[in-house]
Amino acid sequence: MSEPAVWRPSRRRLAEALVAALAPVAACVVALGGLAVWTASGAAGSPAHIEVTCGRVFLPYGDGKESAAFFRISNSGGSEDELTGVTSAAIDSAMLGRNTRTSGNAGYMRPVGSATVPAGGTLMMSPQGLDVMVTVRGTWRTGDLVPFELHFRHSGPIKTLALVVRPGTG
Repeated sequence: MSEPAVWRPSRRRLAEALVAALAPVAACVVALGGLAVWTASGAAGSPAHIEVTCGRVFLPYGDGKESAAFFRISNSGGSEDELTGVTSAAIDSAMLGRNTRTSGNAGYMRPVGSATVPAGGTLMMSPQGLDVMVTVRGTWRTGDLVPFELHFRHSGPIKTLALVVRPGTG
């Protein structure tokens, strides 16, 4: 009895198999390298990192109780976040609003539900743009510090203080 012949691939067949396997392996290496660079740069899913500074609130005029508060909100993280609301023990109510102008140059304020704080960017509130309309509780004087809590969709609440200033001043 003779032994059965063992099949051995030819060099050509080995080369073809190697080339066929090389394409998916190279694609995986390139994709893995790109993901490693993206992660090392800090951009891969890093959360929002919110900082609230420069809080100002206008002193209400006369016996009025309505005023506006302004903050500088910086996000040094890799993901955007949203300001969804503002609260304070020193106010009766708060509403995010955006001041705009009509084609006839008349100004008006329209409420907004939230405001985006871009990744790596800043949201600067101002009397000409986004602000927080507040109804004051009690009596304030210029120079008072008013506690506020800003609520963000992903970062949660952040406590800060706003300085009471006369409109038209810093």
